[in-house]
Amino acid sequence: MTVGATASELSSPSPADSGPTRGRVLAWGLWDWGSASFNAVITTFVFTVYLTSNAFGGETAVSAQLGVAMTIAGVLVALLAPITGQRSDRRGRRKLWLAVNTYIVVVLSAAMFFVAPDPGYLWLGLFLLAAGTIFYEFATVNYNAMITQVSTPKTIGKVSGFGWGMGYVGGIVLLLIVYFGFIEPIGGTALFGVPPTDGLPVRVTMLVAAVWFGLFALPVLLRVPEYHAPAKPGGADAAAAPRVGFFASYGVLFRDIRTLYRESRQTVYFLIASAVFRDGLTGVFTFGGVLAAGSFGFSSGEVIIFAIAANIVAGASTMLVGLLDDRFGAKPVIMTSLIGLVISGTAVFFLHDGGQTVFWIFGLILCAFVGPAQSASRSFLARRIPAGRNGEIFGLYATTGKAATFLAPAMFTLFIGIGAAINGPDANVQYWGVLGIVLVLFVGLLLLIPVRSNDVVVGDPAEPAAK
Repeated sequence: MTVGATASELSSPSPADSGPTRGRVLAWGLWDWGSASFNAVITTFVFTVYLTSNAFGGETAVSAQLGVAMTIAGVLVALLAPITGQRSDRRGRRKLWLAVNTYIVVVLSAAMFFVAPDPGYLWLGLFLLAAGTIFYEFATVNYNAMITQVSTPKTIGKVSGFGWGMGYVGGIVLLLIVYFGFIEPIGGTALFGVPPTDGLPVRVTMLVAAVWFGLFALPVLLRVPEYHAPAKPGGADAAAAPRVGFFASYGVLFRDIRTLYRESRQTVYFLIASAVFRDGLTGVFTFGGVLAAGSFGFSSGEVIIFAIAANIVAGASTMLVGLLDDRFGAKPVIMTSLIGLVISGTAVFFLHDGGQTVFWIFGLILCAFVGPAQSASRSFLARRIPAGRNGEIFGLYATTGKAATFLAPAMFTLFIGIGAAINGPDANVQYWGVLGIVLVLFVGLLLLIPVRSNDVVVGDPAEPAAK
């Protein structure tokens, strides 16, 4: 295994596989556009809000049950993601498993239509949400691993930014469609004629989300060639390699991790650092709406407007900064973004008395840094992955991310408690939670500083070389 292989060391593409093209980049990015149906509509703004409504029982109790279901999903992803990625690498079936996992999510999303607003359907809804999360994360592992199939050493940052940006923009478009078409009809009339009874606006929205993801996932499956695992020494076909049982795959994984630590220790350090700061990035969006309503007096409609504006800013900045990623490297982009996030988050805390104007200004600045940090993290890792192990390492990327998901919520809650202790239990101290998120981002920044960057793309030997 060679870590840090250059593009010139990669095998040349066959005539049928002419390498990265704009069409393939667009096809790849459209998967991100389509996946916004699960991220934005199902897990953030619509289905989870529906499940935690009074129709399914007490809001506090249901929220706790939702937390349990998502925790179980996170544990399963952490345990299984590296194995699924590793096995797709070994068998050369990366696109196949992207298709399988994607359309399982599509089916589970459509099945959410049957979750009627009744406590008896709560566990069905929680099961579908948790299962969808698991298979969505599996699909993301394969999707991220394909980035070196649609980019070159000079464009990987731009391509990664394009994908993240497409996800944000797709979320905006779909949110506008379902919000005004089903959830909050203009003038009291449903734009698409769905009666506002029996939870039908939300339930039909789940069908729309499923169709949206299913349609926009097709281009990457049709336009980007299947990944072929590298041939073994002596010319043996990887597909003819001995099959490894599921549980035996863990033994292979642990051996590979030891090898990775010996040969590319900086990759392991980055996985640890990114686990921390990526949880802080997630916290910015997770608690942004909560802070807007609870600490800055936004109405529910104003929160949606802010969410749309936040996605616009995050999407635009991600696409633009992707160009800087290719020019200056991923680490400077991540470092600059994290510093900007720490400063902006601290400003929200100290200037909170300024009301909604302060939140609009610094909240959008926060969002402008979130997307670039996410995108550059993906391109940073893609540049360091040993040949032939994209799926496995991006599986570890998913695992380490899940392993740290408790940090931002825990720190958010802890600092609210500190604020209450200082200002009294009757004071509105929710804004203190911002400091908890800032602390997580700051620790991630400190962990990233000693990680050495590597601006040479490491691709799979069977993937296209730079032209």
